[in-house]
Amino acid sequence: MLMGKYQNSIDAKSRMIIPAKFREELKGNAVLTMGMDKCLYIYPMKEWEAFIGKLKALPQSDEIARAFVRNFFANAVECDIDKQGRLTVPAEHRAYAGIQKELVTVGNLDKIEIWAREEWENKDNMAALSPAQMAQKMVEYGI
Repeated sequence: MLMGKYQNSIDAKSRMIIPAKFREELKGNAVLTMGMDKCLYIYPMKEWEAFIGKLKALPQSDEIARAFVRNFFANAVECDIDKQGRLTVPAEHRAYAGIQKELVTVGNLDKIEIWAREEWENKDNMAALSPAQMAQKMVEYGI
């Protein structure tokens, strides 16, 4: 399971260092794709394969399902992680996420989210819940 939050940056060659806590789970390669909320997703290969299984189960007759699948696959790239734990982030992905230099890397269950630090800190992008709202959502979600 991927969890935790780390501050890092991207270098002049568009490489980011994967936090050491996440490297073992990635096992040297991963899939990078554009996520939701202006962040990037990094999936360990086994989690990407599980995600593919869910996408394959979506009805091909549903145009929204097709667009959803197309979005993830069109923007997905397989990435190797070098011996220093770095992964290269393509320019198109950096532009989508607004990444200039400073990053926030967040473990989110089965994937890693990569945020431009400014986006992460932008309160408008975070659905901050009060303790009462959190409790209500937990009941709604059956947690």
